[in-house]
Amino acid sequence: MATPEPVLQVRDLRKYFPITRGIVFKRHVGDIKAVDGVSFDLMPGETLGIVGESGCGKSTVARLLTGLEVPTGGSALFDGHDIMTAKGRDLRSIRREVQMVFQDLYTSLNPRMTVGDIVGEPFAIHPDVAPKGDRRRRVQELLEVVGLNPEHISRYPHQFSGGQRQRIGVARALALQPKVIVLDEPVSALDVSVQAQVVNLLESLQTEFGLSYIFIAHDLSVVRHICDRVAVMYLGRIAEIGDEAQIYERTAHPYSQALLSAVPVADPSVRHLSNRIVLEGDVPSPANPPSGCRFRTRCWKATEKCAEEEPELMVRPGIDHEVACHYAEVASPLP
Repeated sequence: MATPEPVLQVRDLRKYFPITRGIVFKRHVGDIKAVDGVSFDLMPGETLGIVGESGCGKSTVARLLTGLEVPTGGSALFDGHDIMTAKGRDLRSIRREVQMVFQDLYTSLNPRMTVGDIVGEPFAIHPDVAPKGDRRRRVQELLEVVGLNPEHISRYPHQFSGGQRQRIGVARALALQPKVIVLDEPVSALDVSVQAQVVNLLESLQTEFGLSYIFIAHDLSVVRHICDRVAVMYLGRIAEIGDEAQIYERTAHPYSQALLSAVPVADPSVRHLSNRIVLEGDVPSPANPPSGCRFRTRCWKATEKCAEEEPELMVRPGIDHEVACHYAEVASPLP
């Protein structure tokens, strides 16, 4: 069988935020390189996880892919159309196909709008999707799909719990029947039991509607449960990318190994077997990243080569997935 084409192709995506000085005559004195050369493919029906420390650029990638930020460079092809350069009717069409679920359960829902108005707002923006007389029924169907009572259509966001608010956000994202949903830390603000319910809902919706997800998170256990592939980001770039087994059982980048070693081990009988890696120093500023490998200032394997030559994200000898490290080496799996 022929290999399916990626539903989304991201190449060398960059976003720099300018640093200026002066009150009246502002001078451009530098850039914060929030995203600096990110590339990946998203396949139909796949869930790609993006993980990393706070400030590594995960959420900026999400906002770029949904058109909420203007890129500095790079491309993101969806069905042959570049999201980054699309305008007018083309951009409007792409936005129907690539939707987003936000992290903040409170600011992402307008407190002055009812749930019916919030979920039905995409129909007002794209009136050809649902006739005006049929929108109430469609909204009620969406609420039922995400596990909410359709009779609560006239309630306001403050009358719902955190988990229910996130379901409202999912229903809004589903309204236009998209192909891709970008989920920006959708369960980080929820209790553990509610997290499981929302993750199970996302998995069932993916199967039912054939969705592709980009799942951004910092909880590695949640990512392992839901994602088919995982990309590890550090300081605006991808350090390692591979499928779930490759990242969690055969991780090769020192930064990925340090992240995984910090995951709490629930079983006390094997807790002492886990080798904790404590990184020294602070994360460098994205306004002035280190030369060569960006992780070298905190890496125990770093040499002069790491300072002089930037490692390319590629498949290296003895490793079955892409990693950006000159001295990549597969680590023993965690207990």
